[in-house]
Amino acid sequence: MTDKPDWTGRRLRVEIGPVAHGGHCVARHEGRVVFVRHALPGEVVVAEVTEDAGGGFCRADAVEVVTAAPGRVAPPCPLADMALGRDRCGGCDWQHADAGTQRELKAAVIAEQLQRIAGIERDVQVRELPGGPLRWRTRARLAVDRRGRAGFRAHRSHRVVPVDDCPITVEGALDGVTGRRWRPGAELGVARDADGEVHVSAVDHKPQRRRSRAVTRQVSGSGVARETAAGRSFQVAAQGFWQVHHAAAEVFAQVVARFAAAPEGGAAWDLYGGVGLFAAPLAEQVGPTGSVLLVESSRQAVEDAVANLRDLPQVDFRAGLVEHVLDDTSVPSPDVVVLDPPRKGAGRAVVDAITARRPRRVVHVACDPAALARDVGLFEERGYRLGELEAFDAFPMTHHVECIALLERDPSGE
Repeated sequence: MTDKPDWTGRRLRVEIGPVAHGGHCVARHEGRVVFVRHALPGEVVVAEVTEDAGGGFCRADAVEVVTAAPGRVAPPCPLADMALGRDRCGGCDWQHADAGTQRELKAAVIAEQLQRIAGIERDVQVRELPGGPLRWRTRARLAVDRRGRAGFRAHRSHRVVPVDDCPITVEGALDGVTGRRWRPGAELGVARDADGEVHVSAVDHKPQRRRSRAVTRQVSGSGVARETAAGRSFQVAAQGFWQVHHAAAEVFAQVVARFAAAPEGGAAWDLYGGVGLFAAPLAEQVGPTGSVLLVESSRQAVEDAVANLRDLPQVDFRAGLVEHVLDDTSVPSPDVVVLDPPRKGAGRAVVDAITARRPRRVVHVACDPAALARDVGLFEERGYRLGELEAFDAFPMTHHVECIALLERDPSGE
């Protein structure tokens, strides 16, 4: 038995098939699957293989378009130019597609994941957020190369691609960041808040005997971002979690409130609640005689949430892992649950803990379609059906997409 030849570096002429989760499309060549970036369904391209582990698939980048799809455009960022090859920035996936085509691709991915993982057939539309596909990103993380230049990493690589600007980052966020030299190997966090203040922190990795020691320093800004949404002001650690799209927090809070419809005097849970974005409208819905439990693992975020919602005494705060807090049987059973888990999703233990209390409604906020589909499938096993589903292009030019799903308890399953 002979080993399969390594295709790395080989150029293949392929016809591009459907979009796949992860910012690439599927093609086939000599019986193997080829995941091709920088292509669009229906195109014929020449693709250069970038990774080949010898199995049934390999990865490639389109380096020449033979037949273009109608949605193809010239990338607005020079670092997405096909001619750069391996020197392309890895931050964006769909710079070569117009905004409408990007949303269609993301809708197809969501529908495919729901059908394949959860067995749910659903037509999906992805909505545009205010502001267009450029200059939307208020937060960014950069790396520093060996020469001290700030940039973003190449796709699936630790190699740093230096940048002067980033067209998806809001104006002014990178001023004074990309034009100076940093300690080689440092990592930079940048956030421009609603007041226009830019917060920059640097994590320097300094050698210490046989290992390095990470030292974080605040370079500019106070380190406390001021944000507004849902008719309120929020403070959040500048490098803590807040929606990166400048319009996302406001829109998401509105949709979550509409889906939740928590009853006056009722009980609501806000799981993975961060600094209180969703707990605020939930507290308004249940009123002073109701209760909201906010659960968050980051103690800094909980401290910020307490300060942000100090005028809402009906909100109780718990710092800890969601699955551990929900083990406490003294926690009142909810009428409504909102959860905004990390990219990997909530998982079986959390879904079981929620459904054991039989809330009427569950509102699931998800930034990964596969994780959402897995969780929705788990909820369906426990007698909850997928009701409304809203999807938003909260990360234009990238393959990421935000979904907000309403899961309702099926009375026939009681």
